[in-house]
Amino acid sequence: MHIKHLIPAAVLWVIITAVGELLVIANLYPTVGSLEADDFDWIFRFLLAIGVPVFAFVIAAIVYSMYAFRSAKGDEMGSTIRGNGWFPRIWLIVTGGLAAFVMVFPGLTGLQKLQSDRTAYGWGDTEADVVIHATGAQFNWTFTFADGTEVNIIKGKELVLPVHQKVRFNIDSVDVVHSLWIPAFRMKIDAIPGRTTYMTVEPTVKGSYAEDQSFRVQCAELCGLDHSVMNFPIRVVEKPEFDQWLASLKTGAK
Repeated sequence: MHIKHLIPAAVLWVIITAVGELLVIANLYPTVGSLEADDFDWIFRFLLAIGVPVFAFVIAAIVYSMYAFRSAKGDEMGSTIRGNGWFPRIWLIVTGGLAAFVMVFPGLTGLQKLQSDRTAYGWGDTEADVVIHATGAQFNWTFTFADGTEVNIIKGKELVLPVHQKVRFNIDSVDVVHSLWIPAFRMKIDAIPGRTTYMTVEPTVKGSYAEDQSFRVQCAELCGLDHSVMNFPIRVVEKPEFDQWLASLKTGAK
């Protein structure tokens, strides 16, 4: 590429990249409500940070080419650009290297952490402070505690969780595939008929659906006509208030 085209295209690339990176570090994300959310947000920001320059380069090249190499009036064909020489080779090496890198980190390393015994999707997590059986059904969630106490859209109206406590969800479905997603916790896993899946979270901030709609259980798998209304409010409170709420369910108090 001639220097007269290279310099303005590079300047445009730098500007678009700078704007993109500013958006990456800007506080545009939902409430960080759990330890797991910190991990997921860091991974998301990291992938965006290394992906923005690549995406910005493609956009800059397209925008600049539309201006610099547009066809003259009455000419059906614009200038011909051939993809050979040193530039395509460098592009292949850089983008291929980035793809291989993110497969290992945070790809394989993150997957290993999530599948370890004491992390979010571990099968062997026996150290949870609260264990909840979550059952998806068209179009409702039912949450059953270890003592048999249930809460759903009819019983309880909301799910209360204790802050700074490990909460383990054992998840299944009675009809079709659903997906249990809690935006404030950045956690999501499918509810599959005939199979139990697992998810462990540790809330780190108090909050409620009334104040912040990211505190909710939302079905994230299209499951039927009323899929969009299959959500359930969450309220995160101190442990004594959680114990009091659970006791009130047992006695039938509202």
